[in-house]
Amino acid sequence: MRNCRTYAVANQKGGVAKTTTVASVASALAELDQRVLVVDLDPQACLTFSLGLDPEALELSIHDVLLGRVSARMVVQHTAEGPDLLPSTIDLAGCEAQLLTRTGREHVLRMALDEVRGSYDVILFDCAPTLGVLTINALTAADEVIIPLQCETLSHRGVGQLLDTVHDVQRLTNPGLSVMGVLPTLFDGRTLHAKAVLADISTRYGLAVLEPPIPRSVRFAEAPAAGKTIMRAGRKTPGAMAYRALARRLAGMPAESQTIDLDAAESGATLADVVPTGGDPA
Repeated sequence: MRNCRTYAVANQKGGVAKTTTVASVASALAELDQRVLVVDLDPQACLTFSLGLDPEALELSIHDVLLGRVSARMVVQHTAEGPDLLPSTIDLAGCEAQLLTRTGREHVLRMALDEVRGSYDVILFDCAPTLGVLTINALTAADEVIIPLQCETLSHRGVGQLLDTVHDVQRLTNPGLSVMGVLPTLFDGRTLHAKAVLADISTRYGLAVLEPPIPRSVRFAEAPAAGKTIMRAGRKTPGAMAYRALARRLAGMPAESQTIDLDAAESGATLADVVPTGGDPA
């Protein structure tokens, strides 16, 4: 029986790299010999596709698990990236309406995962860009919340609403839930604006800002098209190194003493371009 930690990656704003974060961190955790399960709670099934599965070819998905038709163990898929996956399909779009009439609907996901939780070190939920029943289920089942946030002025407007939802969940369905912090994504270290947005978030909401920030890179757009994560498509990029640092934190491992050049991210420079061969990080 493993001591499993469960994380919900949530933000009701789309385009903030929730799916990229879940896929990349899960792959990085697998590199660290952690047993990882990722749960795709978005009907768009982007996480499922990113990990190399075709949602349209699946006969069973998390939709069937949440409705009690099959057990989670029957639906878990092994992926080439290393993590196990509870995949999503477009059928999940109708799941919220079906769950609304159920007593204890907020606890359906947590109870469905009870049979497999002991097989994993880490479980990650990729939440849909809403604050509906599926996201409430993820928050109810999670130990901590990670909030990916694009470093732009308008991107943090929904953070307060998400935190209100988190507080409701803490009060009503999951008193042990905590917020790990905000994860800066699509970060451009060359601009003062991005740094100012992070400072504002920390002051306004009293949230920790997780480091290192995830730099902007074209590799993040290219990797899913090949059914891969950045860990396989661009192992030495600053983005991959940043996600490995977060993975080590989730695994309870000490941080590595490597410097990630965030200014190099936009050009697609790799860590080899930043750290001289055979030398220490600059």
